[in-house]
Amino acid sequence: MRDKIYKDKVDISKFTFDQKVVDVFDDMVLRSVPGYKQMIELIGLAGRTYPIMNSNVYDLGCSTGAVTLSIASNLKSESVKIFSIDNSQEMLNQCIKNLSHIEKNIQYICNDINNIQFENASLIVLNLTLQFIDLDKRSNLIKRISDSLIPGGALIISEKIIHETQEINKALISLHESFKKENGYSETEIAQKRKAIEGVLIPESIDQHLKRLSDAGFKKPLVQMQCFNFASFLAVK
Repeated sequence: MRDKIYKDKVDISKFTFDQKVVDVFDDMVLRSVPGYKQMIELIGLAGRTYPIMNSNVYDLGCSTGAVTLSIASNLKSESVKIFSIDNSQEMLNQCIKNLSHIEKNIQYICNDINNIQFENASLIVLNLTLQFIDLDKRSNLIKRISDSLIPGGALIISEKIIHETQEINKALISLHESFKKENGYSETEIAQKRKAIEGVLIPESIDQHLKRLSDAGFKKPLVQMQCFNFASFLAVK
């Protein structure tokens, strides 16, 4: 279904992952996030590379299941267990529906990822998820993830980012808005979505992400992809 949530002028409430968003989410993310398809493809390659026999994979903030599907389609071992987790039951219901044809060992959990105990993990993915976590909880979450990864295991984080330089940050925002206009969003839709998501999605800089990963015990975290003001990070234990 095409995203028309902010097409008309409405009283703007804070952005939430309710059924209204779930119904248009796949269209919304494709038309709003530069490089989204490539993000998912890179995660699929990670699903082919890092999981080993009898280990666990976690898709944290699984939304409608694109990451889980990409990983499951690339797994080499049938003994790998995937945990697809989201705190929105509406999102998780859609994820389960979308992946009903996948014959893999997938467990679906509706919970706050801060409450999850990670164990024997070979791959953990936060795809456009960490940016919605409270700032004061992010470092603890990443440290717990690091501690749960087996040697050679990997963490992938994809996020909206900000640049420390104001001039460059403005340029990236302008490019992002042009991208959304090219994908059919009007200025009204862009402005209303920006207002709705303000204070809900809190981006950080590349340096802030890399420092947090280093502090959590990852030796050489890196930016594996950047497209305008979105980036993916790879950190291997």
